[in-house]
Amino acid sequence: YDFSIELYEMGWNLKDGLRECLVAAAPYGGPIALLKGHYRRSPSARPQLEIYSSSGLPLASFPWKSGVVKQLGWTVSDDLLCVQEDGTVLVYDLWGGFKRHFSMGNEVSQSQVLETKIFHSPYGTGVAILTGALRFTLATNIDDIKLRRLPEVPGLQEAPSCWAVLTQDRQSKVLVANGSQLFILDNTACTPVTPPGLSPQASSIVHMCVSFSYKYLALLTDSGHVWMGTSNLKEKLSEVDTKIKTPPKQMAWCRRPKSQQPSAVVMWDGLLIVVGECKETIQYHLDDDSVLVPELDGVRIISGTHHELLQEVPGACEEIFKIASMAPGALLLEAHKEYEKESQKADEYLREIKEQSLLSEAVRQCVEAAGHEHEPETQKTLLRAASFGKCFLSNFPPEQFVSMCRDLRVLNAVRDYTVGIPLTHTQFKQMTVQVLIDRLVYRKLYPLAIEVCRYLKTPEYQGVSRVLKHWACYKVQQKEESDEVIAKAVSVKLADAAGISYSEIATKAYESGRTELAIKLLEFEPRSGEQVPLLLKMKKSPLALSKAIESGDTDLVYTVVMYLKNELNRGDFFMMLRNQPVALSLYKQFCKHQEQDTLKDLFNQDDDHEELGNFYVKASYKDQRLEARVALLQSAVDEYYKAKNDFSAKTTEDEMRLLRFQRKLEEEKDEQLVGFSLQDTMTTLLSVGLHKHAEQLYKDFRVPDKRFWWLKLKALAEKEDWEELEKFGKTKKSPIGYLPFVEVCIKHHNKYEAKKYVSKVTPEQKVKAHLAVGDMEGAAEAAIERRNESEISTVLSRCSATTDHLLMERLNRAKATAVKK
Repeated sequence: YDFSIELYEMGWNLKDGLRECLVAAAPYGGPIALLKGHYRRSPSARPQLEIYSSSGLPLASFPWKSGVVKQLGWTVSDDLLCVQEDGTVLVYDLWGGFKRHFSMGNEVSQSQVLETKIFHSPYGTGVAILTGALRFTLATNIDDIKLRRLPEVPGLQEAPSCWAVLTQDRQSKVLVANGSQLFILDNTACTPVTPPGLSPQASSIVHMCVSFSYKYLALLTDSGHVWMGTSNLKEKLSEVDTKIKTPPKQMAWCRRPKSQQPSAVVMWDGLLIVVGECKETIQYHLDDDSVLVPELDGVRIISGTHHELLQEVPGACEEIFKIASMAPGALLLEAHKEYEKESQKADEYLREIKEQSLLSEAVRQCVEAAGHEHEPETQKTLLRAASFGKCFLSNFPPEQFVSMCRDLRVLNAVRDYTVGIPLTHTQFKQMTVQVLIDRLVYRKLYPLAIEVCRYLKTPEYQGVSRVLKHWACYKVQQKEESDEVIAKAVSVKLADAAGISYSEIATKAYESGRTELAIKLLEFEPRSGEQVPLLLKMKKSPLALSKAIESGDTDLVYTVVMYLKNELNRGDFFMMLRNQPVALSLYKQFCKHQEQDTLKDLFNQDDDHEELGNFYVKASYKDQRLEARVALLQSAVDEYYKAKNDFSAKTTEDEMRLLRFQRKLEEEKDEQLVGFSLQDTMTTLLSVGLHKHAEQLYKDFRVPDKRFWWLKLKALAEKEDWEELEKFGKTKKSPIGYLPFVEVCIKHHNKYEAKKYVSKVTPEQKVKAHLAVGDMEGAAEAAIERRNESEISTVLSRCSATTDHLLMERLNRAKATAVKK
């Protein structure tokens, strides 16, 4: 184990160190929170909550004015949780800004918080509470609070000697020690468990800790023995006697992710002991009050003056740096040192490595060791040795070396005292670049975040653009600069950035009370669909409507119009639409299908009498009541006259008269006519024999002669009233001629009646009439008389060669004569 990695000499100035402070430090080199004066409990002096970077640089400080705090802790996204005695949890950001609060339930509030633990689960950050009633309440994710009250622990009369939260099978459980007994509490049951091989000398378990990954567990008994094993309590890994029987201040698991040996760190006042696989322990004396911070690959130790990292020496570093090591990496490092001295020994070391065919392994060891070193000079020495060894390899893949160089450059930048994020390479790989960039952005270290993105060639939308968006959102909240200055700075900075939504930045400006700045920023947003919702939210309705219309997106225009309809009073809404013809037109289309009455109001407001007339006519079709229909049509007539559209007015008046006529006939003759068109009404009257009434319509409504004759002709033929048809044909000269009489009789299979009208057919239609009744002789006579080649050919085509032989000869002679002429 290496205790010599001093991360920082702390930048804070704590008069009494950490003695009277409640301390919480976030993992992965995160920030540190101190509640000063927490243990003093003086009524005259308030505790002071202070937040620092890992190097001790101040980030926030303010007097604590709320309730008694039982525990501080950090979320996975570096927000600070303050758990109060009444079960209220207050959430603050890294800069001391209050974000929100939530309660752990009425039961916790009534019985008060006895102890609490903040933990990280697969679902997020969780809070576990032991109440004064000796019951446990658990929330596995503070962003989606679902409180779970765990079963009672049998025989528990006072606070348990120790307890911890475990995460197994994606479920959070509580491990409780009551004297020498251990219980696991889950959602449904309290299960007693026994650690295999626990020392029989123990009468009580006084402390416990779980590994960073929740896979391993360490228990400290009142006999001073530390038992280490798997967290499911099925396997014992080791047991060591510390020879100290007083309860410790803190205990933390300390094991590298891929290490084969278990190890834990136990801390008392002024003493720290590391226990592992063997019976011996390693002891360190502490000058100041300290706090242990468990990490993925070790333990950070924070005191009032220093910040150190304790971890198992990485395998590659041990191989290279242990005394008299003959490992390939150690030999390669020596070879490079001798090479720099221009000594021949370099060749000897290289030859020794090559003879064992371990040069690739030597390069790999040097690269890996460089990643675990915190001192830049040592990193450079190891990487130079690796580069030297690569020169003698023809096919060594360069990716590992190049990647490590990049990673270390980033890590050295964020480890810097002014940044204060002391990540190890193992933690960096577990955290990922994206999360590191998020951490830098959260700390408002925008220039460094951008440099990291560019250096690691992160895709722009995940890297530089995202950082710039966060910078812009922060920038627009600055009160000391004018809207114009900020808008210009943001547009210049973001001019070449891809995929940035200005609407998000404008939203942040609006939420900060800077409406005019938000409007200026929205001018840079190319997507109208992003501009419009915020403009509506800012009550800039006319501008939102203009932007929606400019976009050409009818759905967007409809969205704005519907929003305005609900927000404005009717008069203001109509006035706004009058100034926007496109929106007005779309709204009218909507009203035609959805809101007919609103459509009428719009036409009224615009004095659009023509459209009002049309509206009343359409409305009349939907109303089945005669009086209502007539009233609507009368309104339409009035509007048409106001619009000086006499034709439509007269047409509508005719429709009114027709309606009245139909109703009157219905009452007299019991015939369903209302709703029929003029033509259908006349057809119906003729078909039922009401000829006089049909003729009255014909005269009253100025029905053209040809239409009336056609209708009557068809109606009489349908009834097969041949006598009435003959009378009708003799009343006066037919305006449609007499061929239709012939054809309608033939259609109804009455050749006898059809022949009556053949003589009345005009010469031009004689051939058709004779052919219709089957009179070939008559057709031939008519065609020859007219000397019409086409008609002669038509008759010829209808002749039979067997029966009409003489007629065909005669027609052929006539045709020849007609052709000569």
